[in-house]
Amino acid sequence: MNVKDFYFDLPEELIAQTPIEPRDMSRLMILDKKTGEIEHRIFRDIIEFLNEGDCLVLNNSRVIPARLFGVKEDTGANVEFVLLKRIDKDRWETLVKPGKRARIGSKFVFGDGELRCEVLDNTESSGRIIEFKYEGVFEQILDRLGNMPLPPYIKAELKDRERYQTVYSKVEGSAAAPTAGLHFTHELLERIKNKGVKIAYLTLHVGLGTFRPVKVENIEEHKMHSEFYMIDEENAQIINNTKKNGKRIIAVGTTSCRTLETAADENGFVSPQSGWTDIFIYPGYRFKCVDSLITNFHLPESTLIMLVSALAGRENILNAYNTAVKEKYRFFSFGDAMFIK
Repeated sequence: MNVKDFYFDLPEELIAQTPIEPRDMSRLMILDKKTGEIEHRIFRDIIEFLNEGDCLVLNNSRVIPARLFGVKEDTGANVEFVLLKRIDKDRWETLVKPGKRARIGSKFVFGDGELRCEVLDNTESSGRIIEFKYEGVFEQILDRLGNMPLPPYIKAELKDRERYQTVYSKVEGSAAAPTAGLHFTHELLERIKNKGVKIAYLTLHVGLGTFRPVKVENIEEHKMHSEFYMIDEENAQIINNTKKNGKRIIAVGTTSCRTLETAADENGFVSPQSGWTDIFIYPGYRFKCVDSLITNFHLPESTLIMLVSALAGRENILNAYNTAVKEKYRFFSFGDAMFIK
């Protein structure tokens, strides 16, 4: 399957730069994956499409302020680090710009010197392994010195950090937000629960590899970055009971979807577990656990549009996306939502 099969024309002005207020007033496209029929609603209307006994699965990962601006110790040259993955207590896999300033052995200073690091090694994907030196609690220092790692297509300044977190975010570790969940408010979740819809939580720490462009023509040759995930016993039981009762598992976001499909057995049941996943879902994939998906509108030729095409059919998705462009839906992280039912 060719990467060009997932191309659509997206005008730059449709890339959302700021979040909608309130969260649940973004637009919502309803897509019937069987018929391809489309309906236009507001996100808070999602409750009308959820049935008693269904299970909504949310990724409770919390974004860390993973972007650090520092200077090279010997030259004073400016360098930007993005923390991707914690290897152990003080060693991290990172992206560095410009990379030529971060050779093995190079040392960098952040803030007034309360945080320092040394480059230990290169990674296969042009990143760097670094080790931090500091006194005190690393998380507190990072909270003071770090910036939110907003995607490069968002140029506007984010005034409130919490708008790049879901209201239910809890477990710190993501380099990017699980953005489909940004549309939910506490009040909307409460109304959904009161309708008899089950809520289950899992954790997948989103890495920037999720957004890495597909650079091969044949998509089957693309390699996903691995990301850490966790599902505990209580939430696995909620998901499995829903399956046993013949009700729908509705993943909120591609991260929840990928975690569920990683953790599920052939019958669609999940067991409590943690580990790393590099699952790549594209058309031809047989879903084991996920029945429906709440998601945002994704980049052309991305692994994310391939995933939604696997669930709803490529032709249905491309038609829906072309309709979204025509109707001026807002795209990407701060954009509008789609419910694939």
